[in-house]
Amino acid sequence: MDKKITKAKSIKGTLRVPSDKSISHRSVILSSISDGTSIIKNYLKAGDTLTTVDVYRKLGVKIDEEKGLFFVHGVGLKGLKEPEDVLYMGNSGTTTRLTLGVLAGQNIFATLTGDNSLRKRPMKRVLLPLKNMGANVDGRNKGEFLPVAIRGGSLRGIEFFNEKASAQVKSALLLAGLNANRKTTIIEPVMSRDHTERMLKAMGANIKTEFDEGGYRVHLFPSDKLNPIDIDVPADPSSAAFFVAAAVLVPNSEILLKDVLINPTRDGFFRKLKEMGANIEYTNHREQNGEPVADILAKYSPDLKAISVEKREIPSMIDELPLLALVATQAEGETVIKGAEELRVKESDRIKAVVENLKQIGVKVEELPDGMIIKGKQKIKGGIVDSFHDHRIAMAFSILALISEEGIEIKNADCASISYPEFYQHLESLIEK
Repeated sequence: MDKKITKAKSIKGTLRVPSDKSISHRSVILSSISDGTSIIKNYLKAGDTLTTVDVYRKLGVKIDEEKGLFFVHGVGLKGLKEPEDVLYMGNSGTTTRLTLGVLAGQNIFATLTGDNSLRKRPMKRVLLPLKNMGANVDGRNKGEFLPVAIRGGSLRGIEFFNEKASAQVKSALLLAGLNANRKTTIIEPVMSRDHTERMLKAMGANIKTEFDEGGYRVHLFPSDKLNPIDIDVPADPSSAAFFVAAAVLVPNSEILLKDVLINPTRDGFFRKLKEMGANIEYTNHREQNGEPVADILAKYSPDLKAISVEKREIPSMIDELPLLALVATQAEGETVIKGAEELRVKESDRIKAVVENLKQIGVKVEELPDGMIIKGKQKIKGGIVDSFHDHRIAMAFSILALISEEGIEIKNADCASISYPEFYQHLESLIEK
């Protein structure tokens, strides 16, 4: 479905965006291998996260939904059942990579596949270290792509340098490490999102984290069991980012976003916007299940300045970089994003998608192998852009459309439902024409 978004006079209101995708995935995955029943409140019900629920039901976990709560009846660390058919992972890289880690320590066989986009995403980065731990895994193109077959079994703990600082790789190895024969250590040059570590700690796992001159280290010792927990999933900072950007860009705007996760490994976008001179503040700070949460107040910010984004900053804002690039079109000067080659292997090649679409609507931008250079203070005339069937590209250009002279039509805009089914309804409810 194509969608045209036109210029807005202002954006006003209060909103609680959908719950965090990363924490939702992990709440079902970790609860499934705990001893007992966990209760999840505010679980995100979107394409990817419902895939996780479906996959774990097929692995023998009883998951009930009642009055908006999810009850996950854990089967223990080694209690998953062998699935009767191929496990379909849809579009979800998180479900796939974390589940490979879980399956590595189970004495069962499983085959995983996904949709067209997921079958093009790299899997060897998870499969190689899992092989080193003793799992029997193989996949298409020498293990680079789905479909992947895995036979779990006896695992040994390893020390692994997570060069790309991928949270999915780290999480997969930690989940495998729960069933290993000795300590598993993961070292990262830059700390990636740490929701798995925080949740494992809350569930009683023997896990230690530290920083030294080599970067960030996580040590996980084998566990006998994980305790069930009650989780209230906070609002997703990646979803909140779109509305914060809208308030910053559209004149006379002010918006309050409730219950947003502000974990320092995830709020890089908001910190960068503040560095640009955006009027954003955190209010009502608190902690939920070991995660920092706040309400975010964002207002129109006409005096944005260009910034540079370095490689070490990328992990904390990887999903928001396309949106940051679009905000940068309204900042004074040239914004330079480097070290973001990981964007090329997301749901689409997000560097190419942003650059091609900006050029399509007459905006000056330069593509780099690992990022882009965006010229600031440009008029957004409007036109037609392609979502490339990527939810974040569709939503980002919907926000830019709010300051376009003639509106922007987005091809296949309905792919936004992958992470945010109500995105367009929420956007409409805040727009003053």
